[in-house]
Amino acid sequence: MDVERATPSDVEAVGALLRAANLPLDGAAEALRLGVVARDDAGIVAAAGVERYGEAGLLRSVVVAADRRGYGLGRVVVEAAEDLARSERIRDLYLVTETAAGWFPRLGYTVVERAVADAAVGASIELTTVCRDTGVTMRRRLT
Repeated sequence: MDVERATPSDVEAVGALLRAANLPLDGAAEALRLGVVARDDAGIVAAAGVERYGEAGLLRSVVVAADRRGYGLGRVVVEAAEDLARSERIRDLYLVTETAAGWFPRLGYTVVERAVADAAVGASIELTTVCRDTGVTMRRRLT
């Protein structure tokens, strides 16, 4: 299994994973500009993207192929995305989730008030459109 920086040619395969997982596609291609993919002989099996907003970022489009879940691959791509964000001097990563609020705390994310995220990454399509009124907002400090 190789985990590497996402490229524009990965967008279609990641989009297919997101559709299969019923996750939003709006803004996902842009988030993959600062994102990672995990691939094996079958192709791309997991991904995570980061939208940058100054020293803050929004972790989004975290997805693992259905037949690969439960093996720690989600943790691997999130950690790789966090490392990439750190290398870009992002200090705080935020996320909004409707389905994984019980999973992200295992990776160090804590629930924060939506206003905290809005102040840092509120221009994101994820917060302004896709999950405007829903989801649990979380943050992890990377420093």
